[in-house]
Amino acid sequence: MLWGGALSLLVATGLLAWSLTSDGTYVAPTPRSARPSVDPTLAGSTLAAFERAVRDGDDDAARALAPSDDPAAGDRLADLVANAAALRIGDFTLRYVDDDGAPTSDGAWGAAVDATWRFRGFDTVSARAEVEAHLVDDGDRVALTGFGGGDRVSPVWLSGPVQVRRTPSTLVVVAGTSADADRYATRAEAAVPVVRRVLPGWRTGLVVEVPSSTTALEHALGAADGDYDQIAAVTTSADGSTAPDAPVHVFANPEVFGSLRPTGAQVVMSHETTHVAAGAWDSRTPLWLLEGFADYVALRDVNLPVQRSAAQIIAVVRKGGLPRRLPDAAAFGASTPRLGATYESAWLACRLIAARTGESALVAFYRAVDRGRPVGAALRSATGLSLPQLTGDWRRQLRELAR
Repeated sequence: MLWGGALSLLVATGLLAWSLTSDGTYVAPTPRSARPSVDPTLAGSTLAAFERAVRDGDDDAARALAPSDDPAAGDRLADLVANAAALRIGDFTLRYVDDDGAPTSDGAWGAAVDATWRFRGFDTVSARAEVEAHLVDDGDRVALTGFGGGDRVSPVWLSGPVQVRRTPSTLVVVAGTSADADRYATRAEAAVPVVRRVLPGWRTGLVVEVPSSTTALEHALGAADGDYDQIAAVTTSADGSTAPDAPVHVFANPEVFGSLRPTGAQVVMSHETTHVAAGAWDSRTPLWLLEGFADYVALRDVNLPVQRSAAQIIAVVRKGGLPRRLPDAAAFGASTPRLGATYESAWLACRLIAARTGESALVAFYRAVDRGRPVGAALRSATGLSLPQLTGDWRRQLRELAR
């Protein structure tokens, strides 16, 4: 109040001084045209109506929420309703949080929206993320044109039309063609028995999501540009969060995964499925064991000579000599040179444990470390090997392979 009063006094004083010292006639400045204002109440009503359209499977109701002069936006919203029906979306909610600033001159504006959703039959809990809603002032209402973009998470199913493939054990969501969806579905269906041969207790389903591009993958996960340029697939939370009870899905990078040969593509899918089955996405297990175990499962029944499966680490050893220790976390950085060689070296360590002490011992070792037991103690208890013994045997194996 004091500040406002002081400002009024300064303005009045200034005008008075101008009138006493100027011979001209004072003309008040023309007010600038006001930009459209944000109406959170109307926006919330529109989002609630879209919720109902999704819940009821009513694509006409979704189309009606688009601007009256934008039929393409209506088609986009109808596509999202179709996605939800194919995916059996449950627990879908949209809660208006805040705007991203005043509308543009044509009335368009963005808003932060807290969204929840769940893939029925596969997710036991709901994903939750703040997404971008695209809104437009349209006469006496707020219209909706779509979701996604900005610096917020852009769920694949809420970003555009998708292809869906479902079996009792797999759900595949692809922002691509029908043929693309069939290829990913084939890989997912083949991965499930591969993993269950080693982890027979895993009975929950596998969800695979495939955005349209590397950039779309980064948007789906709320990741920084370049984080997944070299990554064919990743197992992580469905909403980009670190919540321990978030639903966990496999996300494929179509630009990398799509370039793989059939055997390589299957190994990648089986590797990521192992992570899902083992609950690895938020595990504190050392990465050499986490990734090496997943590769052990994925490669277990693949008929490839070890010289080919470990070609990159063999080349590194031949050029630079033997590593002194098992790879640390830094060696698994997404932009780290020789990342493939690091994965192969971890696989060889896990393969060695299984060959020396049995597959069940490897699984027991992995489980113990995942539950928090120190690596050395867990290794000796499950396999009878000490960590120095394992490291020495692993280095000798690398030396023999590199001859």
